[in-house]
Amino acid sequence: MEERNLQAIDGATLMGLHLEPTRFCVDTLLPQGVCFLGGASKIGKSWMVLDWCVRIAKGEPVWGLPTQKGTTLYLCLEDTLRRVQDRLNRITEEVPGNAYFSAQAETMAGGLLEEIRRFVGQHPDTVLVVVDTFAVVRALGGDQTYGSDYQEVRQLKALADELKITLLMVHHVRKLGDSDPLNRLSGTTGIVGAADTVLILERSRRSADCATFYATGRDTEYREMELRFHRETCSWELLSDTLEQPEKRLPQEMQSLVGFMKKVKTYKGGNGDFAQAFNQYAGTQLTAKVLKQLMKQWRFCLEDQGVRFVNRRSNGRRLVEVFYTPPGDEGDGGDAESPGTGKSPAAPL
Repeated sequence: MEERNLQAIDGATLMGLHLEPTRFCVDTLLPQGVCFLGGASKIGKSWMVLDWCVRIAKGEPVWGLPTQKGTTLYLCLEDTLRRVQDRLNRITEEVPGNAYFSAQAETMAGGLLEEIRRFVGQHPDTVLVVVDTFAVVRALGGDQTYGSDYQEVRQLKALADELKITLLMVHHVRKLGDSDPLNRLSGTTGIVGAADTVLILERSRRSADCATFYATGRDTEYREMELRFHRETCSWELLSDTLEQPEKRLPQEMQSLVGFMKKVKTYKGGNGDFAQAFNQYAGTQLTAKVLKQLMKQWRFCLEDQGVRFVNRRSNGRRLVEVFYTPPGDEGDGGDAESPGTGKSPAAPL
């Protein structure tokens, strides 16, 4: 039997890696990974995801939230293409060519994952695949235990991670209520445990046309959104959001850092000296440790603003090189490398 070593990485190397941030096809709401949307029958889940597929394919916002434009695939497995066509005619005047639909698909045991893999291979800009509903593609037979539910969803998660897409599974909820709406998905808690994101659409007691939309996940903050369904356009309107639309803007300290680097252009030296120079400019009192933690946390946003940094060690001393290049300029510092070396940093700050 072939022996395999555990693929482990030390903390210093991990902290020095330049890892891609999580991608969202709907900003702050629908991240890459496997997501579950649950709701009672006939509540309007299919209208919602159909609208999302069209909007994301066009690159249009969803409830004011930016979307990542790309190919979408909607597996409408409880409907016919004629019914989907009728619905499309009610929600939009134009359906883009990069929005795809299918009323047939294999089950997970029969080859669904490979079907999706082939589709994404043919359409590499795919950002969203919707399966409506999960019950149609589940493995048939056998008891549904926590372990079996968890393993099924883990297969879907592995596929979504491999293809770097959002895989959205439309699912039903149990008729028996639960004090926590996020625990109402049909099946065991193994589904919630393995999913990256859980979304629940629950009808409001105040109005037949209104609903509360609950959302939580590994890469999203918990939020509750009040929605209203417009029967004329068959679309959901956002009324309120407990998570006020998050702005992906830098905190004040990092905005000051951008201003500081615009002024000095390049800095090379010790961490403590850099923190002192920055504090003098910004009127702050950040320690070198806090400053470097903020820079790491907001690294990708800083790069969008033209600020890049490289961490080094020399004779046991921690050093930092920070440089500013106007966004879009391909001059020095245009890559996450040390200027003039062409090598990525290997040591943490």
